[in-house]
Amino acid sequence: MKKLIYLLAAVLLIVIDQASKFWIAANLKGRENIVLIKKIFELEYVENDGAAFSSFSGKQAFLLVLTLFILAFVIFEFIRTPNDKKFIPLNITFTLLVSGAIGNMIDRVKQGYVVDFFYFVPINFPRFNVADIYITVSAVMLGIVLIFVYKEEDTAYLFTFKKK
Repeated sequence: MKKLIYLLAAVLLIVIDQASKFWIAANLKGRENIVLIKKIFELEYVENDGAAFSSFSGKQAFLLVLTLFILAFVIFEFIRTPNDKKFIPLNITFTLLVSGAIGNMIDRVKQGYVVDFFYFVPINFPRFNVADIYITVSAVMLGIVLIFVYKEEDTAYLFTFKKK
């Protein structure tokens, strides 16, 4: 039952990601940026046919296979993670990662590119989207929980074929 809550959360997060991209495409494609904070933060419609920072541009088949591999691995680890209260942070991390990966994969399959739109002007940071935020937050959380929250014996089964 607890895993079902994470599944429902993942569906909600994917819907939020897809709705934000739909809204951006409907309201910004072919139009000027929306300035939210002058000279600091804008919304700008960008079609990214690569991965982070436009790496692997034009390599959609590779990115799709890589995403499917990562999803399979993370879902496998999620299923193996105990439902104990102490593993809630790890389950949240997996939920965010899966949601972000699926959100961007939907774009790649449906359109051949990912819609990016958040833009930090002062540092000319590459545009990103809601799914990218999920992925980034999950990566940071994974590092934090593995380094500071869990003892080695808590997560020794992760990334191995040992059973908990």
